[in-house]
Amino acid sequence: MSAKELLTKDAAALQTELSALLKTQFNLRMQRAMQQLSDVNQLKKVRRDIARVRTVMHQKAGTK
Repeated sequence: MSAKELLTKDAAALQTELSALLKTQFNLRMQRAMQQLSDVNQLKKVRRDIARVRTVMHQKAGTK
């Protein structure tokens, strides 16, 4: 997910995207703890997507 895609979304859509990413991150962390995670790079991707969403949310909040 790119920042350009996120900039087109409104605050409610960003919030739902953030909550979905946080749930995904939790599930991946649990899989890693139980040694069932096959692709450990997924955690890195999800963590960066969370950061992108939060950055866009803060940018939009600051422009108002």
